[in-house]
Amino acid sequence: MAEKGTGQGCVFFNKQRKRWNAQYKEYDAKTGTTKPKTKSFKTEEEAKKYLDTIMYQKENPLYIEHNGIPLCEVMKANLKLKLDTNQITPTQFGRVTRTIEKIEKTSIGSKNIDEITSNELQDYMNSQTHLSNSSINKIYQQFNQTFKIAINKGYMLRNPMINVIKPKSVKQDKEVRALTVEEQQSFTDYLLSKDLKQCKYKNVFLIQMYMGLRCGETLALTTHDIDLKHKKMNTHRTLTTDENNAIIMGNKTKTYAGKRVIPIPDFIYPHIIEQMQIAENQENNEEKLLFKPYNARYTRRTNVNSELQRILERYFDITDISTHSLRHTFGTRCIESGMAPVVVQRLMGHKDISVTLNTYTSVFDEFKAREIDKVNQYYLNENMIKNNLLNEENSIENER
Repeated sequence: MAEKGTGQGCVFFNKQRKRWNAQYKEYDAKTGTTKPKTKSFKTEEEAKKYLDTIMYQKENPLYIEHNGIPLCEVMKANLKLKLDTNQITPTQFGRVTRTIEKIEKTSIGSKNIDEITSNELQDYMNSQTHLSNSSINKIYQQFNQTFKIAINKGYMLRNPMINVIKPKSVKQDKEVRALTVEEQQSFTDYLLSKDLKQCKYKNVFLIQMYMGLRCGETLALTTHDIDLKHKKMNTHRTLTTDENNAIIMGNKTKTYAGKRVIPIPDFIYPHIIEQMQIAENQENNEEKLLFKPYNARYTRRTNVNSELQRILERYFDITDISTHSLRHTFGTRCIESGMAPVVVQRLMGHKDISVTLNTYTSVFDEFKAREIDKVNQYYLNENMIKNNLLNEENSIENER
């Protein structure tokens, strides 16, 4: 015997009233019969959401209807949980917090999470096309994850992001440029001709350009991270900023793959020793940071970047390079030298091989062309295609 009042209900459009109706059957204990109940809404989505709630209440008698949880409250709680469980860095926490604060000022930011529709979310996403594709993707993922959490916690029944299309950016993603071989050689010659008084970040630049570290990773290095005997460097944390833009020492690198051991090139070795000696003798440097400033606890990445750009513009007329470009230069030279992509990935600390392949697409394309020439030469050397080539040449000669 079927349970009373367990009809699934339906949603339909009332042409006369131009409204969407949600209709379901309700059991009337007085008459012992089921009667249809109808409620109208402006949109089909609102009607479906209402019907879903009614059906859920019927199937779950212990369900208690809540007063509504604001969207941004759920987003902030989830973000705080990620920070507390070391899934994100303080810098990422601060960045996403600022994004949430912007969302709070919009029409959806003030609404309860179960009241937000797909159309509203689509309108918001469409308004973000001035950002990069990477930023749009992060916002999209943040919304999607937030609604999934809300469903798991019983705040809502349907994920409105299912119907939202991720828009493309109208802004062209800026490509990080590597130094050319000639530029790298000229800049290296300049650095090696200077002492630390003349160029205080000289060794930071050399480590980034010839070992591929991120700027924050380089500035976080201590004497304890250097294995002079085996000429290796241990990278396992990074300098970052908190939500108030204060510099702090992160307890991990940008990605889990960022924790890595990197061989120290022979010509960089003396400069590492030089920097270690400074750190060992420096006052107020209990952490033994290789690059501790005298007037502060940590070195700001922005200061390093400004100094690099000043030198390159003044002495080399180069204006489109940053500290990240030095790291990119190292990765580019690795690929150009024929290094296996998986080795490049591990040296660079990329979380997976796809990051390496996507970052260095143009370099790999050039490399592939050279490698194909090697294969063709191999075939020729092994007489595998020589006969075919001779036949083709004879055929062309006969046609003449």
